[in-house]
Amino acid sequence: MTAATRAGCIRGAAVVLSLWSLLPFAPFAPFAPLSLLSLAACGGAQPAAQADETRSLAEYDLARDAFQHGRLREALAHIESALSLDDDNAEAAYLGAVILLGFCAGDVRSSDCRFDSAEKMARRALDANPEMRDAKNTLGVILVHQGRYDEAIAVLKPLTEDILYASPEKSWGNLGWAYLLKGSNDEAIDALRRAVAAQPLFCVGQYRLGLAYEKRGELDLAREAFTRAVETDQPECRRLQDAFDARARVAEKRGLVDEARADLERCREIAATTPVGQRCAAQLQTLQ
Repeated sequence: MTAATRAGCIRGAAVVLSLWSLLPFAPFAPFAPLSLLSLAACGGAQPAAQADETRSLAEYDLARDAFQHGRLREALAHIESALSLDDDNAEAAYLGAVILLGFCAGDVRSSDCRFDSAEKMARRALDANPEMRDAKNTLGVILVHQGRYDEAIAVLKPLTEDILYASPEKSWGNLGWAYLLKGSNDEAIDALRRAVAAQPLFCVGQYRLGLAYEKRGELDLAREAFTRAVETDQPECRRLQDAFDARARVAEKRGLVDEARADLERCREIAATTPVGQRCAAQLQTLQ
């Protein structure tokens, strides 16, 4: 199917994926929202190859629906079917990478979390469509999770300079995250400030900016960034457990014991059984 024919099949529905909820998403979320195009089958008599492409698009649609409803295994099965029918279905490969990241959302140590498989899917999408910008961003996220920071920077930095990318906060935010984990705090702060300037509601970016300031010993700026993260007018931001934990840590360093206690209590209330929640509960005991 030609690009023009494929474009004629688009019925255009955008869906939103939250990373931090994925990816916060540990906030790795990033991964931040990811736009997925819904492609429909074209009618009429078709040659065998074109019929396979049409069936591949239908399998992609089924995968997208299953993914939106949280049925990750079913979604991944449809992606495998879509790609077996059309190896060049870039949209299916990209969604496959996002689904595989979804398995990592709850616990990156889970046997279902396979960053190597996610990387292969993202690269497969880019092989089929080198201009798929969200796939580039997703590849950068995967490389960060794999600890391959220089490779992630090499993917993400050109994306921050791409004026056609509609979500610059994602590329700047993930670039800043890569710099932060690499230990390049000045570069991290610059990138993360650009991310939150591009999208003030990007609370995971504010959280990471706070971490960068904290690492540089600028505790007041760190506390301000953590506060902006948890006070962003988005429900998921007000439940950003890591940010409450971090703000409590900075408050304790500043001798603000009552404020640290309040943040630790809020952190524990959000989810007492997560590793972060357990850490907050343990820290509360030392402040009693």
